Amino acid sequence: MDNGLSVVLITKNEEKNIIGALKSAAFASEIVVLDSGSDDNTCKLAKKYGAKVFHQDWLGFSNQKNKAVSLSKNDWVFVLDADERFSEDLIEDIKRVLINPKYDGYFIPRRNHFFGKFIRYCGLYPDYSIRLFNKNKGEFSFATVHESVLINGKVGYLKNALIHKAYEDIDEFINKQRKYAELSNKKRSPLKAFFSPIWIFIKIYFIRLGILEGWRGFVIALTYARYTFWKYTK
Repeated sequence: MDNGLSVVLITKNEEKNIIGALKSAAFASEIVVLDSGSDDNTCKLAKKYGAKVFHQDWLGFSNQKNKAVSLSKNDWVFVLDADERFSEDLIEDIKRVLINPKYDGYFIPRRNHFFGKFIRYCGLYPDYSIRLFNKNKGEFSFATVHESVLINGKVGYLKNALIHKAYEDIDEFINKQRKYAELSNKKRSPLKAFFSPIWIFIKIYFIRLGILEGWRGFVIALTYARYTFWKYTK
């Protein structure tokens, strides 16, 4: 059944994640995968599970996602990461709103899974971002990392969450944050490199109650503080 939704993913070497993502997106009338040069089985698996697979050399997160969206046939798109999964309740929410959309884009809550546990605190829930939108009304803003969708119109919220299988081990988390810091366009600033990480740790661990997550909360707060330090010293 054609529900008028295209699910869009950008990928590179995501063979360990792609099957789960595509299975969860099977309700959509179209799945578009824009790959930037995988040398594993990502593209082969994506085709096997019914996705339309295209290639584009890396343009940066925002431009790559805008390119992927442009390849979709439907006006309504959902931009999914390979390590994310639709919950059944979220699928029902999406199907319902697409019958008669009242908004041009929708914020989706996200449940983040770190080191074997869903994280409730640290500012990681509900972790809203616009993922479902009419591509004629929205696009990704330019950002080297942590890109977001800008909507020229009205925005609503969905209740049920997207599942983010974020990090299973600490080294993976640290390495990814170091990569993001290298991609950041922040200028070097010794002053910010000293004070900002302290503030980030206090905000995540104490103000946003990361302390209630035990050792996971401490690791998350410390790693984001380190990311902030790397961002201003790279």
